[in-house]
Amino acid sequence: MIIDAHQHFWHFHTETHAWINDSMLAIRKDFLPDNLAPLLQDNGIDGCIAVQADQSKAETRFLVDLALKYPWIKAVIGWVDLKAPDLETQLFGWKHQPIIKGFRHILQSEEPAYMLSSAFLNGIASLQKFGFCYEILIYPKHLPAALILVKQFPEMKFVIDHLAKPNIKNQQITNWQENIMLMGLQKNVYCKVSGMVTEADWKGWRSTDFDIYLTIVKDAFGMDRLMYGSDWPVCLVATNYKQQLTIYEQFFSDCTDSEKANLFGNNAKRFYQI
Repeated sequence: MIIDAHQHFWHFHTETHAWINDSMLAIRKDFLPDNLAPLLQDNGIDGCIAVQADQSKAETRFLVDLALKYPWIKAVIGWVDLKAPDLETQLFGWKHQPIIKGFRHILQSEEPAYMLSSAFLNGIASLQKFGFCYEILIYPKHLPAALILVKQFPEMKFVIDHLAKPNIKNQQITNWQENIMLMGLQKNVYCKVSGMVTEADWKGWRSTDFDIYLTIVKDAFGMDRLMYGSDWPVCLVATNYKQQLTIYEQFFSDCTDSEKANLFGNNAKRFYQI
């Protein structure tokens, strides 16, 4: 089974998707399963993981409802307020929807210290208690705090989204490399090779721009803890579905069949238990 481990659906509203600014006109509209299905089919992909983009209970319910309707949506990563006083009650409710495998907060919009507050850490502990994973959406400046976070929960499954968004456009590597290598030493942490084109020059990127970053995360995490994700439809501001997939197919073409099977599906199946 080939899995796209990171994509989004939404009904676009300027209020709930304020991060989609005027420079992103290509995605200032609705994106729903009927838009994605032919792209998956054309590229030989069997299923996907739907990930939150709006921090609301309503969006989590929206994604669950879509997954129940479209069986090729294999899992949902929703949003929940980890600092809510009734968090465990909410998690108990979501546990009755086995399509939900975990949660995410848009940590890239917070200061690094946010994820080390006692309330946040208590929330992560509750996720672990209920068997949920956690997706870490951050920039390189957040990596030291994220490393402290994951070390406190060695039995919990984490995944770093989009390689922690290195500044590919300006080819910044050093600080990101040092910290992502340290993160890779944590065996409970996976990494998604996704979201790279939007960190590059949207109009002028070349496939070779990504080679050094992919080499580093391959060395850091190995082929057993990397997962391919398209980041569709966000990727459309810089490229189309096929072109972003081709970046990864070409870079990993020299890997063994087993390694490629892990990257493009088996690791996601194992991580999300699908």
